[in-house]
Amino acid sequence: MEGWRSPLLGISAEEATALLAVSAGGPLERIALGDALAQARLKVLAALPASGRDRTHAAAARFHIDTQAWFKPPELVPHLAELVDAVRQDRRLRITHRRRDGRTTTKTVDPLGLVAKAGVWYLVARAGGETRAHRASRITEAKLLAAGFTRPADFDLAAFWAEWTREFEASLDQLPVTVRLSATGLAALPEVLDDTTSAAHATPDPEPGWHRLTLHFDSPHAACRRLLGFGPDVEVLEPPDVRAEFAETARRTAARYS
Repeated sequence: MEGWRSPLLGISAEEATALLAVSAGGPLERIALGDALAQARLKVLAALPASGRDRTHAAAARFHIDTQAWFKPPELVPHLAELVDAVRQDRRLRITHRRRDGRTTTKTVDPLGLVAKAGVWYLVARAGGETRAHRASRITEAKLLAAGFTRPADFDLAAFWAEWTREFEASLDQLPVTVRLSATGLAALPEVLDDTTSAAHATPDPEPGWHRLTLHFDSPHAACRRLLGFGPDVEVLEPPDVRAEFAETARRTAARYS
């Protein structure tokens, strides 16, 4: 009928439970959407029949999603507010970004979206026809420009992020390092390297109680740093330069305590 509009209700108790359970504040609280999210949760509850309201609220309270990684405080993002404004207003940004090697670059970008992954914010932006993700904590300067931009009609942030993370992960850990681990070291793989799959590919070593496998790292230096966490339960076999650097690092470590 003319003028009739469907109320929010039409949402089932099960659907409301799912919405309330996954809508924890988390990263949204850091971009000034935490209050809006809390109000939205109240409105969803208020739209439910009184008979099912308490039951739905109690059911949703049995689930909690914590997006922050273990042992890591939230990263400081000094210019997060500017990034949020630029993304929401489709306005260009002038950013200075510090690369992993310490060098900085300054450029004008079209900010297409923000992604929070395990407590870390990334700015997805286009510049010079190329779309990339920038770790937001490494943006040392950000200036919101008056000029706007036209957002690509076919851009899908979730799809871009899935493809970008796949390519990023594939670009890392390109150095194969063959090691042998004691039974204790093999069991410690999830704790030391956050690796829950490599142990399945281990093969028996000629020395009883030891196992061989190949792990992958970004560089010889990264391999040594991370493998030191196994202490005497690891021996680097190949490549020779990693074995030599690991031995030298171990000698210097031992000398520190002599």
